[in-house]
Amino acid sequence: MYRTLIRYGYVPFMLLGVNGAAVAVAASGGSKLWLVGLLLAAIGCSFAAERVLPYEADWNRAAGDGGRDVAHAGVNELLLLVSVGVIPLLAATVTVADVWPRSWPFALQVLGAVLIADLGITLTHYASHKIGVLWRFHAVHHSIKRFYGFNGLMKHPLHQTLEMAVGVAPLVLIGLPFDVASALAVIVAVQLLLQHSNADYRVGALTYVLALNEGHRFHHLKWAGIGDVNFGLFTLIWDHLLGTFSYDPDRRFTSDQLGMAAKPNYPTGYLAQLAEPFRASGACHVTDAPSGDTPAVSTGTRRRKEGPVLS
Repeated sequence: MYRTLIRYGYVPFMLLGVNGAAVAVAASGGSKLWLVGLLLAAIGCSFAAERVLPYEADWNRAAGDGGRDVAHAGVNELLLLVSVGVIPLLAATVTVADVWPRSWPFALQVLGAVLIADLGITLTHYASHKIGVLWRFHAVHHSIKRFYGFNGLMKHPLHQTLEMAVGVAPLVLIGLPFDVASALAVIVAVQLLLQHSNADYRVGALTYVLALNEGHRFHHLKWAGIGDVNFGLFTLIWDHLLGTFSYDPDRRFTSDQLGMAAKPNYPTGYLAQLAEPFRASGACHVTDAPSGDTPAVSTGTRRRKEGPVLS
């Protein structure tokens, strides 16, 4: 019963339950400590779901990366909270036109913020696979060899800052309210947990619309070009438009297919990963996938063949 509940109820619980609670707290103007509590609860639920219904049981076992992942998550979540904290200052100094639709229901304001941020973050993510200097920093995230919730928070802090800056900048320019930004911060973290989750959940046809784990595993295939797909954070709308959507319901994933083929021995320590983008060794070179390993693409989508600029 528990496995069935998680398979079909975990995603609605996180997207509607946890995110809905975050929206309610932010709308009420309550203490932001409640939002921190919600985030910690979401992390706990993520770990629990992965253990009751794992996609790959081995991915639940630390491989010398547990402390590193906690460090990445702690630093990046702190940065996210700090960025929300400076929203009022930014709004007072850089807002170009205060046209934010404050008369809309609060939940609709948050949804609008999510969709606008999704575009900026998706395009930054896409560029990070095409521009060498950006890839150096994004490569930290792609060094993972097991796919589980905390991986979503495992990013170089400079790359995390860039993604969020591009995603939030259009919102700030039109007067993003502090309370909407607070809800958005929690929703981003919840989405990263869901997107990289090791829980074997199902969402049916929404797999083709929402950027969740079934589609995002294709993004972490280790070969240049092959993993150049499914860039969206919240939705796959922009991937459909860019021609970068890829999905094969019959594909199974193992650790052997994750990471970076061009750099299989990427540093695993936290401090070493922070330093690697600044080293000469931080560049990667394109390594083609074995013949026949390209994942199938759903009808109506176009598979990109070119590899990213990695060096």
